[in-house]
This record gives sequence, C-alpha cells and structure tokens, in this order.
Amino acid sequence: MTSGGPIPAAEAARPAAAPPRFERPGPLVFLAYVVALAFFVLAIEGSRISVTGFLEGLPHMGDLFLRMVPPDLSRIAPIGQALLETFQMALVGTALGVALSLPLAVLATRRLSPHPAVYYLARGLISWFRTVPDLVWALFFVVTVGLGPFAGTLALMVDTMGFCGKFFAEAMEETEPGPQEALSALGASRSGVICSAVIPAALPSFINTALFSLEKATRSSVVLGLVGAGGIGIELKVAMDLFEYPTAATIIICIFALVLLVERLSSYLRHRII
Repeated sequence: MTSGGPIPAAEAARPAAAPPRFERPGPLVFLAYVVALAFFVLAIEGSRISVTGFLEGLPHMGDLFLRMVPPDLSRIAPIGQALLETFQMALVGTALGVALSLPLAVLATRRLSPHPAVYYLARGLISWFRTVPDLVWALFFVVTVGLGPFAGTLALMVDTMGFCGKFFAEAMEETEPGPQEALSALGASRSGVICSAVIPAALPSFINTALFSLEKATRSSVVLGLVGAGGIGIELKVAMDLFEYPTAATIIICIFALVLLVERLSSYLRHRII
C-alpha cells in the first residue's frame, strides 16, 4: 500500500515500461554517419580553431578595451541622429516586408494557392529572398538607388519578406481545415475563407513572427551601413578606421542600448497582444 491507497490489481499486474532503446542503423545509415563525422572533423580543421591563438590574442582585446575607456561623448548628437536613422530603416523595412509577406505567403500555402505552379513559384521566391544575405541585397540596392537609408530600407524589406513569408505560410498550413471547409461549403469565396478563417487562426503566429523580424532588422540595419546603406554602421566603420576608439565605444554602447530597447519593447508587446 501507498499513501494514496491500495494499488489496483490491473495496474499492479502491468509490466514495467521498458527503457527506450536505439535501433541499430543499417549499413547505409551507418556510412552516412561516418561521412558526416569525417566532414565535421575536416570542418574543424578548415576553421583553423586554435585555443592557443585565442589565449595569446586576449591581451590585444584587453588593450583595445582600455583604449575605448572612457567613451567619447563629443559626437553624441550625430551618433544619435545616425542611430535614429538606423531604427527608422528597421521599422519601415519591417513594416513593408510584413505587408508584402502576407499575400506572398498565401500564394505559398498549398491549400490556398490557386495553382501548383503558383505555389512552387512563391515558395521559390521566398527561398531566394532568404538565401541571399541582407548585406548582398544592400549592395544591389545601393547600386540601384544610390547611397543612403533608402537602399537599406529596401534591403531590410526584402530580407523580411523572406523571413516572414516562410513562417506566415507555415502558420497558415497548420491552421485547422474544418472552419475553412465549412465556409467553402456555405459558398464563401477564397478571399472570404482567407480573411474569415485562415488569418484569424494564424494571427498570433503572425504577430510573433513580425516582432521577431523587427528585432532581426534592428540588428541587421547596423551592418548595412558598412556598405553605404545608411544608418550608424558607417559611423562605427569610420571611427574604427581612424583609430578613434573612444568614439567607437560610444557608438557600440548606443547600438547595444537600441537593440536592448527594441527587444524589451517587442517582448512587452508580445505578452500584451498574444
């Protein structure tokens, strides 16, 4: 007997559950494991990882840190302006990317796409947007529209379309088909089914993905300035190239504060809305 009462006879007679066991892989699977392990070992060698080199380089990192202290606040006004431009790029690029991702994701959803050819074309376009790094998109748009935040905004928009388009489509794929089939049986149009059944069911996932993409765009927008796409990245590059380490420290602290603020605001909105 236990403190909860006597154990039922059927439960007492039930055999104990066997511990989980791994199945022995077949020859081809075992060969694939060996090849993957060998490739990983070669990747470690190709990465030239050196604990000794890292330990020997730590004093140089400490020297750089000492040169950055104390931060120089003499250029805080232009740094603040560049930081504001960075956030504006991230905000507008994310908003445009999310807005354009929704119709693209509808076409990339198997149940909602009007034709299989359209489905595969939309999926391929989303994959292409995601495959090309945002820094490369920034280079393309700098050549197209010139230097400045417009090129960075376009790059972030396309990158957001690739990020949100994939997750929006997967969220709509995972919605329950029952309400959609019921509306279709009542004579609702495809757009009516999407607006009345699919989007409301997937809306929490949409909001979550959109907020994550804003965080991602804020971090990415810092790097885009290195190729002339606007933002604070060019300020950081100039400061490091001119060995103005105290100014670079101020820029890094401002970037950290911006990213942290956006992440906290995103987390607050996520808990309030979802």
